[in-house]
Amino acid sequence: MRLIIFTRYPEAGQVKTRLIPTLGIAGAAALHRKMTEQTITKTSLFKGEIEVRFTGGNLNLMKKWLGNNLLYREQIGSNLGISMNNAMADAFFEKKNKAVIIGTDCPGLRLDHINSAFDELDRSDLVLGPAHDGGYYLIGLRKIQKELFKGITWGSDKVYQQTLDAAARLNLRITELKCLADVDKPEDLALWITSENLTGVL
Repeated sequence: MRLIIFTRYPEAGQVKTRLIPTLGIAGAAALHRKMTEQTITKTSLFKGEIEVRFTGGNLNLMKKWLGNNLLYREQIGSNLGISMNNAMADAFFEKKNKAVIIGTDCPGLRLDHINSAFDELDRSDLVLGPAHDGGYYLIGLRKIQKELFKGITWGSDKVYQQTLDAAARLNLRITELKCLADVDKPEDLALWITSENLTGVL
C-alpha cells in the first residue's frame, strides 16, 4: 500500500497565495513549509510506503528539505485531477494494492484517519475524507478509476459533490470519513492559531 502526499516546494509567492494578503509572501511560504513538515511527521509511523508528489523546486531541494528516506516524484498533469490520477496509476502499475492521497493543509488529519482509510479499502472501492470547504482532504482507491477525476471543478466548493456524483455513475462502493477543515483562506487560520501550530509564523 502507498500513501501519496501532494505538496509544493515552499517558494515564496508560489504557495498559499490566498493567504498572502494576511501573512505576506514570506509568511504564507513559512506556513506552507510548516504544514508540510507536520504532515511528514504525523505520517512517519505509517506502515506502508510513503511517496511525496511535488511541484516547484527539484528533487535535490525536496530531499534537502524533507529528507532522503522518502520516495519523491514530480506531479505530472495539467490540472490536479490529472496529477492525482497519474499518481494513482503509478501506484497500481507498481503492484500496490491500495493507494491513498492526502494534502498537507488539514491540521485535523491524523495517522489514525489514514490507517482507517486503508482499512476501509478492504470493503470499499473508494474512500473520501470530506473537507468543510466542499473539497476533500483524502482520497483512497484500490484500483485505477480515471473517470473519477474528470469533469471536476478543481478549487471550488463543488469538488466533493462532483466526485460523489462521478462515483455513483461508476457504481463504486464509497466510505466517507469524518469531515475536517482545510487551511486555505484567512478565516481558516484560527484552526492553527488555537492549536498553536502557527508559532513562529504569525
